[in-house]
Amino acid sequence: MNPRQVHSGGDEIFTCRNNHYGLLIYRYGRGVCLRPQEIKRIKKVNMALYQDARKVKPVKILGSTVNMVDVDFTVSWIEACIRQRRSGHPFCEKSAATQQGRACCEPLPAGARQLLVTGFHGLNQAHRNPDYFRIGAECDLWVPDSIAPVLIAKRRGMKGVVRTPGADITREFLRRADKKGYASFFYGDSQQTLDALRARLERDYPGHRIAGMISPPFRALTPEEEQAHIDEINAAQPDVVWVGLGLPKQDEWVYRCKGRLNAPVAAGIGAAFGFLAGTSARAPRWVQSLNLEWAYMMVKKPKRTGRRVLVEGSQFIWSVLREEFGRAAGFSRL
Repeated sequence: MNPRQVHSGGDEIFTCRNNHYGLLIYRYGRGVCLRPQEIKRIKKVNMALYQDARKVKPVKILGSTVNMVDVDFTVSWIEACIRQRRSGHPFCEKSAATQQGRACCEPLPAGARQLLVTGFHGLNQAHRNPDYFRIGAECDLWVPDSIAPVLIAKRRGMKGVVRTPGADITREFLRRADKKGYASFFYGDSQQTLDALRARLERDYPGHRIAGMISPPFRALTPEEEQAHIDEINAAQPDVVWVGLGLPKQDEWVYRCKGRLNAPVAAGIGAAFGFLAGTSARAPRWVQSLNLEWAYMMVKKPKRTGRRVLVEGSQFIWSVLREEFGRAAGFSRL
C-alpha cells in the first residue's frame, strides 16, 4: 500500500506508512500515523500511542499486560516522551492542532515514564509478588524481553510479534540519539563496566550525550543516599535514565523514584550495560535468531542464569499451562 500524507496541524505534513500496529508515532513531529481506513479518526486518537501506549497490541499473561511491540515502536515511543517533555505540555488534540506550544487542556504529568523491559522472569515475579504486579500494572509500557511472551501471544492468534530485548532498544535509541543529540544517564552495574561503556559510546555515538553515570554500592541505600543520586541525575538533565540493577531491583528502583525524576523516561535494561560496554558477551546472532539466547546464557553463566531458567522457568510454565487450560475450558476471565 502506498504511503499517504496527512496533516496533523500547522504547516507540517507527515508520511503515513501502513504497518502491523495500525498506529505509529511520527518520528519527526507531533501527531500519530494511522492506517488509511482510520485516517478519519485522527482527531480522536491524536497521540494515542503516547498517552495510551498500554492499549497497543496487549496480551494478558498471568494477569499482567505485556505490549507485543517491537524495537522501532518502543524507541519511537521514547522519542515521543522526550518531545512532550521538551515542549512543556502534553501532546493532545489542541496542542497538535495549534503547533504553538500554548497551554494544553491537560496538565503535564510529573516524573518519568516507566518502561518495563522483561519477559517470563518479570511475569513470574508479578504472578507471585503483589508489589511487582503493581509495578507492571502502573508502568507506562511493558515490552517482551524474552521469547516466552511471544510464543504465548502467537498461540493466542497474535501475528507479527517479536522479542524486544533491552540491549536492542538501547542500541537503536543510541543510533537515533547520535543524530538528534539525546542524552542518557546510566545508573547501575560496576564502575569498570561504566568506564568501558563510556569509552565505547563516545567512540561509536559521538552525537549522543552521556549526561552521567553512577555505580551505586551493592547494598541497600539510605534514603539520603538515594535522594542524592536522584538529585545528581536531575541536575544532569538526561532524556532517558537507563537502569542496570538486575530484576526486580531495577524496576522497583524506577517505580519508587520515578515521581522524583525529571527525565522523560526511565527504563531497567539489566545485562544490556555489559553487552553495550563489551564486558559481557551476548549470544551470537544465529543463536538470537533461533530465540535460544536464554539457553546460551544458561551455559555461559550457569550459576547466575541456571536457577532462573530451571526453577523460575518451571514455575512460569506450570502457571501458564494452568491458565491456558482454563482459557480453553472457558473459565478464564482474561
